[in-house]
Amino acid sequence: MSEKASKSGDAADLGFDDLVRRLREVVTRLESGDLSLEDSLAAYEEGVALARRGHDLLDRAEKRVELLVRPPTESTPEESVPLE
Repeated sequence: MSEKASKSGDAADLGFDDLVRRLREVVTRLESGDLSLEDSLAAYEEGVALARRGHDLLDRAEKRVELLVRPPTESTPEESVPLE
């Protein structure tokens, strides 16, 4: 597997802090202006994948917090939302 493919495929395996760190690295590379058009597009695609994964993790965390702070008078769902 190529380095680019492995990096973008790793987004699902990263924890939130590592994901943010990797996204910052991608942004720094893009802002440097030293990348070719093809490399810039690949980095942008990786950044979008990382941002989407981060957004998903934040949504899941928010749902878990909402379940925890819900007043006891409201019904509690049978399933909890996993953070992964």
